[in-house]
Amino acid sequence: MKIIQITDTHFSPGKPHFNGNWEPLTRWIEESGADLVIHTGDLTVDGADNDEDITFSMDLMRQISVPMLLVPGNHDVGDLPGTLQPVNAVRLDRWRRLVGPDYWAEDLDNWRLIGIDSLLLGSGSTEEEAQFEWLQGMLEGRGDLRVAIFAHKPLFVDAPDEGDTGYWSVRPTPRRRLYDLIATHDVALFASGHLHWAWKGGFDRTSTVWGPSAAFIIDTMEREMPGERLIGAVVHHLDTDVTSEIVAVPGMKAHVLDDVVAEVYPHVAHKVQRERTL
Repeated sequence: MKIIQITDTHFSPGKPHFNGNWEPLTRWIEESGADLVIHTGDLTVDGADNDEDITFSMDLMRQISVPMLLVPGNHDVGDLPGTLQPVNAVRLDRWRRLVGPDYWAEDLDNWRLIGIDSLLLGSGSTEEEAQFEWLQGMLEGRGDLRVAIFAHKPLFVDAPDEGDTGYWSVRPTPRRRLYDLIATHDVALFASGHLHWAWKGGFDRTSTVWGPSAAFIIDTMEREMPGERLIGAVVHHLDTDVTSEIVAVPGMKAHVLDDVVAEVYPHVAHKVQRERTL
């Protein structure tokens, strides 16, 4: 089974800075022979607060003839409590109404593919607990199926046992719960996006992949991370084992967020400016 993972497209009708990458990405997907496309979140610039960003982006997704599954990112449904746009019932309902479930499972070719809403992890909400109970059930009921999990946020950035990385990865307590489930059920792949860095690695018996953004890279606004700055996608081959190839898709432009952040995400630009003047 051949799966194309795309992520962090950041599309918007009102802030079209990255929309031009869709045409070459679509062409490449259609020519790839993929069985499935999985979008691992940040579909939109600001779907967390704007219906129009989601409906516009989903109209683009429907241009692809290959079946597609999606999980949300922080720009789609919000982030953890205390952030500018915390995930809540209104934001979750918007995604579920305009896109579909924010977590799901599909059985294909001896594999159980599971998409989780990583923005619920660490929220302390009933929604978080409901997802964990659902995930445990999906893993316990897999039978002989192998498992691949897709999410927006990665499990870790620098090391599997690292502390709290804040914005960047799943927080330690829910991460530990995920590790226990992953180990018990021999999960073969955990694929994510969010970081705008492309990287392949793993822990124990699980392969981990950060898909490259289809929109922009980040220069000096944020810390250096493992991997490479790249615009593109990932090709996952799921058979008796997992192989993943990070691909720089021809024709896509490597926008640099630092150059346009004041236009696209002004609140981020203000935050960076404040930090640099302290």
